[in-house]
Amino acid sequence: MTENKSIKTSLKEKPRRMRGAMVGASLKILLSVLIVIGSIAVYRHQISTSPSAGRKKPPRQAKLVQVIPVLKEGCTTTVKGNGLVIPAQQVTLHPQVIGRIMEVSPDVVPGSYVQAEQKLMAIDHRDYEIQVRQRQSEVARADKDLKVEQGNQAVAKQEYKILDEVITDEDRELVLREPQLLSAQAAQESAQAALEKAELDLARCDIVAPFNAVIRQKHTDLGASVSANSELVTLIGTDEAWIEVKVFANQLKWLDIPKRNGDLGANVTIRNTGVWGEDRFRTGRVIFLLGELETQGRLARLLVTVDDPFCLKPQNHNLPQLLMGSYISAEVEGRALPDVFPIKRSHLRDNDTVWIMDNGGQLEIRQVQIVFRGPDRVYVTEGLAENEKLVVTDIAAPVAGMPLRVDGPEEQSEQLSLDMPKEEK
Repeated sequence: MTENKSIKTSLKEKPRRMRGAMVGASLKILLSVLIVIGSIAVYRHQISTSPSAGRKKPPRQAKLVQVIPVLKEGCTTTVKGNGLVIPAQQVTLHPQVIGRIMEVSPDVVPGSYVQAEQKLMAIDHRDYEIQVRQRQSEVARADKDLKVEQGNQAVAKQEYKILDEVITDEDRELVLREPQLLSAQAAQESAQAALEKAELDLARCDIVAPFNAVIRQKHTDLGASVSANSELVTLIGTDEAWIEVKVFANQLKWLDIPKRNGDLGANVTIRNTGVWGEDRFRTGRVIFLLGELETQGRLARLLVTVDDPFCLKPQNHNLPQLLMGSYISAEVEGRALPDVFPIKRSHLRDNDTVWIMDNGGQLEIRQVQIVFRGPDRVYVTEGLAENEKLVVTDIAAPVAGMPLRVDGPEEQSEQLSLDMPKEEK
């Protein structure tokens, strides 16, 4: 009885404990929700009441640049081109008589220099000496026959005067032996011409240089039999060389080009930097404009002459030699430009503009008018004023009106002439 009573009592208390546990869990959840809501309310209050930072545009910083004053001056234009050195004189000697080579000068070696009228080779002349003696004897015989006939004519004239006969003109010529005299004179002149031809052939046995030259090629040697078709030696003249310089046709208007022989053409500075170095050069002069454009690039061709290309004269010993076949660069002096602004090509900006620092220290992008474009400089006629400050520093993103500054007065006083080669002033 007692055990049954205890079991009934425990069954009644169990629902009570379960209800108490559920109430406690609900209170905990409610407390957590209240804490989260309170935290959100506090955070919003702090956000709404905290001070706000206003946005300000950062101050513009002036760009550090270098400037130089632009100066107006007179300049000489320069047209740049390239060209090939060719001989002004070149000849391959052929014999004018046939025979065997009996003598060759030791100077007949490729690369050796020879003087005008110097003997290079000799052909066997014995046969030609015999011919000269034969022709001399024929001349002597013709001279004797002429003198005899002249004597006969003198006798005929005396007889004609004594007879005092009246005869026709035709008979008179026969009586006075005029045809015989003319025949004797013709025979004498023919014999004399044959002698001169034999002497000329004898002289032609000696092969001489027609001008001062360098031996380019030797074609024959001692003991060879030669004829009129045989090549003996090839010579290149040493007194002068030519260069065919190619330039753009639209730049010809700036150059002085001779129209006739004897006219002075433009001066030319010739450089071969890869062979001679940076500082060495030769000078020449334009003598003619060739009458057609170059086929490939449609360029105009100037003929330039250079004296003593091999530097054989004492005054030219320190100059570089101008070898045939060399590919050189040439700077042709053009006409003078008065009152222009020379600007380095590196200081010229896109679309023919320049950067100017105005009096307010701001960048001005200004269009200029270019009258001539040289290899290193352009020459401006309009768009600049003297002593304006040309910005020479590269700016990554130039904008008109951007502030500029210079680092001290020394940059302002830099002279444009210090940055210019003397030959372009």
